Amino acid sequence: QVQRDLNVAVAEFTELKQQLERDTLVLSILKKLQEFDTAIKEYNTALLEKKYVAAAQQLEKARSSLNMLESRKGFELKILKALGTELTVQTQNMLYHLGEEWQKLAVWKLPPSKESSSLESAMHSELHLRTVPSKEEEIAGPPVASVLQAFAVLGELHAKLKIFGQLLLKYVLKPLISYPSLQPFTEEQSDVFILRFKSEEPNLDHFSPMEVFDKIKLIFEVLHKYLLNVPLEQPAEDKKECRLTLAELLGDMIWEELSDCLIQNCLVNSIPTNSSKLEQYIEVIKSTEEFEKALKNMQFLKGDTTDLLKYARNVNSHFANKKCQDVIVAARNLMTSEIHNTVKITPDSCVTLPRLPDPGAGDHLKMQKASKLLPNDMVNLENETKLSQYTFSLPTCRISSSVEKLMELAYQTLLEATASTDQCCIQLFYSVRNIFQLFYDVVPTYHKENLQKLPQLAAIHHNNCMYIAHHLLTLGHQFRYRLTNILCDGAATFVDLVPGFRRLGMECFLAQMRVQKGEILERLSSARNFSNMDDEENYCAANKAIRQVLHQLKRLGKVWQDVLPVNIYCKAMGTLLNTALTEVVARIAALEDISAEDADRLYSLCRTMVEEGPQVFTPLPEDDKNKKYQEEVPVYVQKWMTFKELMIILQANLQEIVDQWADGKGPLAAEFSAAEVKSLIRALFQNTERRAAALAKIK
Repeated sequence: QVQRDLNVAVAEFTELKQQLERDTLVLSILKKLQEFDTAIKEYNTALLEKKYVAAAQQLEKARSSLNMLESRKGFELKILKALGTELTVQTQNMLYHLGEEWQKLAVWKLPPSKESSSLESAMHSELHLRTVPSKEEEIAGPPVASVLQAFAVLGELHAKLKIFGQLLLKYVLKPLISYPSLQPFTEEQSDVFILRFKSEEPNLDHFSPMEVFDKIKLIFEVLHKYLLNVPLEQPAEDKKECRLTLAELLGDMIWEELSDCLIQNCLVNSIPTNSSKLEQYIEVIKSTEEFEKALKNMQFLKGDTTDLLKYARNVNSHFANKKCQDVIVAARNLMTSEIHNTVKITPDSCVTLPRLPDPGAGDHLKMQKASKLLPNDMVNLENETKLSQYTFSLPTCRISSSVEKLMELAYQTLLEATASTDQCCIQLFYSVRNIFQLFYDVVPTYHKENLQKLPQLAAIHHNNCMYIAHHLLTLGHQFRYRLTNILCDGAATFVDLVPGFRRLGMECFLAQMRVQKGEILERLSSARNFSNMDDEENYCAANKAIRQVLHQLKRLGKVWQDVLPVNIYCKAMGTLLNTALTEVVARIAALEDISAEDADRLYSLCRTMVEEGPQVFTPLPEDDKNKKYQEEVPVYVQKWMTFKELMIILQANLQEIVDQWADGKGPLAAEFSAAEVKSLIRALFQNTERRAAALAKIK
């Protein structure tokens, strides 16, 4: 019986317990519904009284209650959907009211045009910030704070502030950085603070970073005072520590972009272009530090050194990078300028060298002391004949003025390197090496067509390369004791570039020589092999070919005059004239039959070459000085004597030819082989016993 009663009691207890749990749950749900209803009522009251923070907090309470109800399993109440809709409607209503208030607090007056990057449009931008009289402030609290805190409570502040930050960057901060003449000015009225802009003539093209920082600081001070000095939540009694402010939130959003703009459009332009101004840059570093400090005080910035300050402090590296970049740009501009603007270089002329200490100072004194100690009977082994002071000088020629400037740029950059820090010195040294490597790659490609077509430019380019190679031999040595220790141990040299430059100059000039040789041979190919000269038409063709070749050589002699060094000029002209003479000799020697009239006419053509050929040698502008080189033609024209011997054969009789041969020891034998002389005799003379006797003596 007791066991049965006990079982009944347990069952009743279990049922009562379940009923209690069910009722407790129902009560808690009803309590949450009541809380939701109360929150909505209080929200409506607060909204009517424009207590935006309280209204927003009540909405959040209602949202919290609703979330709790929706999380209960097994109680899918139909009313929850309606409550959710009501909450959404009220939230949007609240955001609308806050939006209206925000638009009154910060009013942008922007230029109508979509183009916002010009100075004109920046001058038409205005920002109006509403200020509140102190009496109202005491009663209702600052409207700015309540509106922005309400946005924060509803989670919409970030989006609003992001739009404001982008407008601030686009229409205020970036124009102030980009336009030196743009100045901000403020106007305070009874209930509004106005920020406007005007244009003033700047003192410099790129104003100093200090001025820019002052302008930006003014903008942030205004914003801090009237808009952004607001904590994101209302103070709680138990929390006295610093809270996140609106200024900090805005700073996080725009600082990176603002910092990049300040670096690219302000600090980059303020980097000095020469090392003497580096010391003055400390003012810029100080003003950057002060600027950041001011922003930290206003809570726009947090943390330690930013990219802006790091950039300013790293001025030595930026100076070196900027200097190297400027040097390479200047060098490339010189390389792509016209080659034909030339200057004359003489053995006396040199690049204006910096005053460098003489590494061998004092050697002369030691030698004098040593010579006094020599015994009288000792023989001095020093050669009495001294080398000319011009032995290692570049011969007189013309080079491009751009190449002379390029060389001066190299010397100036190396001189700048001697006064720089170690890192900068190394960068500048390798920039100078890069100049020459750039020349090697750029000039032959950029001027390729002109160097192939115009013989004068090919000659100037040849001189340019030789001039650079000449300086590269000693360029590193001259600065060896002035550069940083890292470079002093043999690294500061340019000698390895010399063979490449010499080859570059020679290849270009030899290519031009091949072109000229080709033209000479092409012209002579129209001379109809110098055969049948008794035919008037054939003679005219041959005469025309000879005249064209001489004209070509005279024209070349003029364009290379005073450009090439005299020895190169004479070798080049001699080689080309030799090409013409060799071709004429080969054609005449190959003829099988030459009549007496043919021989006379051939002699006449050859005489034209011999008389006018030397006249193409005009290396100098002064005619009287050229005679010396015209008389030395046999030195430069290898086949000159061969050609003159051919002329003698064309006019000689059999006995004279035999005498010229002189058993293989005469002048004729020095220029022609026995077979060539026999061939000419057979062509010139009829088959007689005398001819046979003469041929027998040629062996």
